Amino acid sequence: MKVWQFSEQAYHPAFSQPGAMRVTLPQNLCDPAEAGQLLNRYLDEYLLADELGLNIMVNEHHAAATCMSTSCMTTLAILARQTSKARLLALGIPLANRSNPLRVAEEIAMVDCLSGGRLEVGLVKGAAYELFMSNRQPTGFMDRFWEAHDLILDALGNEGDNFAWEGEHFHYRTASLWPRPIQQPRPPMWGTASSASSAREYGRRDYTCATFLSGAVARSVFAGYREAYAQTHGRAAPQDKLAYLALVACADDTATAFRRAEAMKSYFTTAARLDPQFRNPWGFNPVEANVRMLQAGPSAMRPRMRNGDPLPVDGTIEQYMDAGLFFVGTPDEVYAQLARFHGETGGFGNLLMMGQAGDLSHADTADNLTLMAREVAPRLAELPELPIEVRYEAVG
Repeated sequence: MKVWQFSEQAYHPAFSQPGAMRVTLPQNLCDPAEAGQLLNRYLDEYLLADELGLNIMVNEHHAAATCMSTSCMTTLAILARQTSKARLLALGIPLANRSNPLRVAEEIAMVDCLSGGRLEVGLVKGAAYELFMSNRQPTGFMDRFWEAHDLILDALGNEGDNFAWEGEHFHYRTASLWPRPIQQPRPPMWGTASSASSAREYGRRDYTCATFLSGAVARSVFAGYREAYAQTHGRAAPQDKLAYLALVACADDTATAFRRAEAMKSYFTTAARLDPQFRNPWGFNPVEANVRMLQAGPSAMRPRMRNGDPLPVDGTIEQYMDAGLFFVGTPDEVYAQLARFHGETGGFGNLLMMGQAGDLSHADTADNLTLMAREVAPRLAELPELPIEVRYEAVG
């Protein structure tokens, strides 16, 4: 199993403000000097991850105190120049909100060249609330996504003459990518999924599929991926094609680990602070999906603990651990928790570790990463591929 360090790069001083943390939070609550200090601090932590032998993941969001990373590729361009070993993952680039997908392809190629061919790329749907900042229509959202996706892949892998693109949503008289990416025909591609049905598309495409904070649902997500992968490619899906994202708080003693977890817990409480009109704009989800959500009720959207109960909104650290969203403890304890979860989900080859979240300090983050890199990651790397019958027993 590979381990990737990830941080949302939050502006945590705003967390004490009342109301929503996204879209409507006034920008005058941001002290730009303090934001700059935090952003440089987060970059330092990514550089430490590289020194420790961990890989790096970056995301992006917009109009949000919970995430100051407004461009995956801007952050990764910096890290491509300053790191030397880590694979650099953008997960992801919200395509359907972009008006110029060819520009996205150019940025991908440039960062791949800067990094010496260490870039990996996730092209994602994007958050519903971000449609309001991009002024994009919710209807036709996925059609725009897949057209932009296909255009980017064509541009990255083109080895011939310049080409024209005349699609439903995007039009280019000539497409010419300078520079071309080092990795051909393109850098490794990723996608994100929260259900078996959404994972199947990535299995068919041979992408790495990641699921975020899904707990027990990860098993069915991975099962859907494995099923589609085997049907399309005629072989079992390798574990390194699957990834799971969770928060990790590791320390020399359990009490310190729980103290760190409490500092990180504000990630969960602030992420939910969004005004209701921005959560699900009409047309963003298919009608059938909206009907299912309304019939199931709000609690159905919550992660489940082992006893089947929904995770409380104000859950304890122990309850977040029970639901598979948080791994907390000494290196031995964190390894045991991850190994157990690995087995319960049928196995996965990438841990996307939020080693920094909320207002966890730099010193605590650095120690967290160091312990994970030196005492946990080497053991995770030795986890064997589970037998095929174990990997596939959840399919169907």
